[in-house]
Amino acid sequence: MFIAANILNGLAYVLDTVLFIYMWVIIIRALISWVNPDPWNPIVQFLHRATDPVLYTIRRRLPFAFAGGIDFSPLIAILIIYFLQIAVVGTLKDLAIRLH
Repeated sequence: MFIAANILNGLAYVLDTVLFIYMWVIIIRALISWVNPDPWNPIVQFLHRATDPVLYTIRRRLPFAFAGGIDFSPLIAILIIYFLQIAVVGTLKDLAIRLH
């Protein structure tokens, strides 16, 4: 059973790291949007390609995500990431501990 526990623990750490990195990608995109970046810059293109599916989904499902000229979708996405880190990653870590 310790093998399954180690696999779950490893999965939890990988998922936590991926969510943490994605959160910072969203933060960087939000900060770069304040300075009107060059749309042909490869870094800007990567940031848009990496975050557009999530942010557009939030904007489409929550009509208040873009209110008064302010885009709240990055904030909502970060809150969802925090929830996933607490709920999913925490559950995987607890399950791994119980299987050990």
